Amino acid sequence: MKFFLDTADIKVIKELNQLSLVDGVTTNPSLIAKEGVDLKERILEICKEIDGPISCEVLATDHQKMVEEGLEYHSWHKNIFVKLPCTDEGLKALKILKSKDVKVNMTLVFSPMQALACAKLGADFVSPFLGRLDDTQCSGLEILEQIIQIYENYEFKTQVLAASIRSVDHVVNSALLGSDIATISPKVFHKMLKHPLTDIGLAKFLEDYKNSQK
Repeated sequence: MKFFLDTADIKVIKELNQLSLVDGVTTNPSLIAKEGVDLKERILEICKEIDGPISCEVLATDHQKMVEEGLEYHSWHKNIFVKLPCTDEGLKALKILKSKDVKVNMTLVFSPMQALACAKLGADFVSPFLGRLDDTQCSGLEILEQIIQIYENYEFKTQVLAASIRSVDHVVNSALLGSDIATISPKVFHKMLKHPLTDIGLAKFLEDYKNSQK
């Protein structure tokens, strides 16, 4: 499974990239707005730091303007994946952008049928939102499992990118189900690499060695 960071904070990206575990980055308008920076400038900063897929989301809501924005993003850097919402207009834009060899990440996916439509039109990534599905009393992991099974049935090349990850368990279960990618907030990323028994064990080893030197 590939690990993407779900953030636009360049300081955090640089910090976590030192672990050599970050395979890509996903951003969205909310994350960019939180940083209070110019979109292009920040995306290019991220591209310079991470040699992998960098998702940048369109702001337009009609397909023609989505295509215009997508082509602009595509011109910025070879690693940019254009994020499109899984709406009728987004699907129209997907078809056009793929005809121009633009890499596309279809976002705001909440059902297997949405995911199937995206794959049929050639999406590179499809991003089901696990946490937001859970919020509606629907199992995000169950939807993820259905999407993965459908893709396997028909040998689609579209990669499944588990999004709206709320916990380490979300990451673990996404991996168990065979999700190609999980995009993870810095908070969850830090948590998934830690375990209290590791800290306890390390402290004991060091204490035992220290005592042996007395």
